[in-house]
Amino acid sequence: MSEGRIDLSVQGHVAQVTIDDVTRHNAMSLSMWTALLAAFEEIDRRTDVRVCVLRGAGEKSFVSGANISEFETQRNAEASVAHYNDMVMRTQQALFRCRVPVIAAISGICYGGGLGLALSCDLRYAAPHSRFRMPAARLGLGYDIENMKSILSNLGPQATAEAFYTARVYDAQSAQAMGMVLAVVDDVFAHCTALAHEIAANAPLTIQAAKKTLVALAEDKEDMTSVETAIDACFKSTDYAEGRLAFAQKRSPQFTGQ
Repeated sequence: MSEGRIDLSVQGHVAQVTIDDVTRHNAMSLSMWTALLAAFEEIDRRTDVRVCVLRGAGEKSFVSGANISEFETQRNAEASVAHYNDMVMRTQQALFRCRVPVIAAISGICYGGGLGLALSCDLRYAAPHSRFRMPAARLGLGYDIENMKSILSNLGPQATAEAFYTARVYDAQSAQAMGMVLAVVDDVFAHCTALAHEIAANAPLTIQAAKKTLVALAEDKEDMTSVETAIDACFKSTDYAEGRLAFAQKRSPQFTGQ
């Protein structure tokens, strides 16, 4: 049976990251968490990338959770559990703090670590047949504080409590009502790709400053110097001059990110 992999492709200014282990419903192994972190570190380095779409391979699963077959070798002792959890946390933080917006295109199963990954993204959209679950209470797993904080900030205390206490499966419409996703759309991949290109056509420095601000506010940072610098850079950019000129000339602006 083949090992799962993470694929990164870039078309224009839009990156797509695909989590690919279709035979296991895109369950995440430790090596896949490591590769996913590396993919987002590369996206952060690539100045040509302005937005990213995250999806699972195929239409049956976004991510079904952790690869449980690894539990006996990768999560069987205090040290190995700590290492695994640290890699998951680092990867999810890489998505959350990514320089550019990250859009989750969810089709099918989105369970456990898959839900945690989705909630680390800026925007989330689901296909009608998608299903969502936090099954920790059925597996006897303890959920770490940072992951719980992420879910709480997205769903609120009551929805988070219900999802954890019951380990219930939610359909796409219920997930939308709870705040797990922004909308349910028929062709989720086409929708997210079109949205990504729409975002990529806007001023990159403005988008990145907005994301930096949202992250800083979510983390309750006291020192906002880097945020203020990013905002100030927008007003000093050639894109700001281009935006004003394009508005006056009643044409679409051509932004360069400078």
